[in-house]
Amino acid sequence: MKLVESILKKSEHPAYTWIVFILTVCESIFLFVPPEVFMTPPIIANRRRAIPITVAAAAGSLVGGAIAYLIGYWLFDSVGVWLIQNFATMEKFEMAQALFIKHGLFIIVLTAFTPIPYKLMAICAGFMGFPAALFLGVSAIFRTARFAVVAALLWRFQDAANAIVKKYFWPITMFAIIAAGLGIGLMMLL
Repeated sequence: MKLVESILKKSEHPAYTWIVFILTVCESIFLFVPPEVFMTPPIIANRRRAIPITVAAAAGSLVGGAIAYLIGYWLFDSVGVWLIQNFATMEKFEMAQALFIKHGLFIIVLTAFTPIPYKLMAICAGFMGFPAALFLGVSAIFRTARFAVVAALLWRFQDAANAIVKKYFWPITMFAIIAAGLGIGLMMLL
């Protein structure tokens, strides 16, 4: 598996931390690939990268969440609508808005800690004028916790994870694609 070896080797480069940061910013705004996909290669390649990668993912998520919040707050009629129309539907946004009104803070916690798309709730929180400090604080705590749990598991089981990735690279890749598709599908069903 030359491809797997190449990915793991390249993920050890210090610049990969910035790649995780940038991709996590994008995931928090419009990308439908879970950040754990970006976090996994450098941690299983070198367990000492667990903390820097977790910090990069958490910081990227917070920056992306803030940008999505601001899109909802200031640019909903232009950028927000465009994002929703291209990556969801207005009906789904209205449903997210109703859930947000009914459940408020719980919805932020749920979308921050689970693979349910966070970006729609971030835009919705901004659009509805949810207190920014509370939104960002809750997001920071629960998104960081999510990434820390993943990083801790990868750190703890690095050797096994490395062997599994090398042996089952393509099935894992297909599973990640299917999981992202299911996340989008779940979003459509809500």
